[in-house]
Amino acid sequence: MKTRRSDRLVDMARYMLERPRKLISLSYFAKRYESAKSSISEDLSILKRTFQERGTGLLETVPGAAGGARFVPSMSEAEAKTFIEEIRQLVNDETRVLPGGYVYLSDLLGRPDILRQAGRLIATQYLRDDIDAVMTAATKGVPLAQAVAEQLNVPFVIVRDDAKVTEGPTVSVNYLTGSSKRVEKMELSRRSLRTGSRVLVVDDFMKAGGTIQGMQTLVGEFDGTVVGTAVFAEGRSTTRLLDHFTSLLHVDTNLKNGDPILVTAGNYLEETYSHKD
Repeated sequence: MKTRRSDRLVDMARYMLERPRKLISLSYFAKRYESAKSSISEDLSILKRTFQERGTGLLETVPGAAGGARFVPSMSEAEAKTFIEEIRQLVNDETRVLPGGYVYLSDLLGRPDILRQAGRLIATQYLRDDIDAVMTAATKGVPLAQAVAEQLNVPFVIVRDDAKVTEGPTVSVNYLTGSSKRVEKMELSRRSLRTGSRVLVVDDFMKAGGTIQGMQTLVGEFDGTVVGTAVFAEGRSTTRLLDHFTSLLHVDTNLKNGDPILVTAGNYLEETYSHKD
């Protein structure tokens, strides 16, 4: 049965939002709604304008017989600034300070509203990048990595320090922790990541960066490429093992003036929006 335009627009928007970065042919939509391709093209123009004006993301059209439309989630700079300030205020709480200069974030990274926004913001930096998988370390970074992977519409893989028998054959690397200078081991199932994958490394909190450096080394064992590294928050560290990463928040704890914590915006706004075309 032929679908009314209003109904068609609602369903098309839902369909594309649920399948980010997937190219969907005009023929598919034409058959789904029993409508002419010219009508579908007009509908896509309306959605494209609306997504852009609302800061929801980009709707890209690909011409040709094998073409179609692809929705790419993104976040506007204004919305990003508002979100960063909201989470900055939530984290800037002295009761969150843990021994060793770490900060309690599990409650925030268990909130779907924060995860959705953080996932969109991190994905925005990689609008034009081909990414095959998101990688994180068990266990606290898992919700954030899943949120980013959902926006990129790619799998996420979890690196563990003790592989289970259910993981099957694994690849392991030794890495040096940045704070305690201990040698640790991390492992990843061989079936988790395809050889030659382009990987985005994501974690909840970083100090010196030893764990993230270990994950980057592990990607190399799969002949892969690390496209980027993103963290929800970075802590103050006298020894930084990473040169290039992006963070939503920067956290200082146990300051010299006696304040238990000071939270400021990380470098994500600069890294994301100063490089956009």
